[in-house]
Amino acid sequence: MKHTCRMRGTCASEVSFDVEDGVVKSVVFKGGCDGNLQAVSRLVSGMHASDVIKLLEGIKCGYKQTSCPDQLAKALRTIVIAATEPQSPSVEQHP
Repeated sequence: MKHTCRMRGTCASEVSFDVEDGVVKSVVFKGGCDGNLQAVSRLVSGMHASDVIKLLEGIKCGYKQTSCPDQLAKALRTIVIAATEPQSPSVEQHP
């Protein structure tokens, strides 16, 4: 299922990603450092969402308290929690 999340505290404005059976299938960032974010997207595609969260959560960008990879991890965590507990997630979902 495709998910889109607005980013906070980063140069990228949003991230869209597909997760199927707990596996990240694709990631596309809007804005930000194009080359670095293309690399992050390619590296995490095919990984289990929980592994991506462990790998990227807590990364900071310079003086900022977060980063694009950290925001992706937070969005994935929201999706993983939503999948286990049927509550309304804080990210916009697209069929």
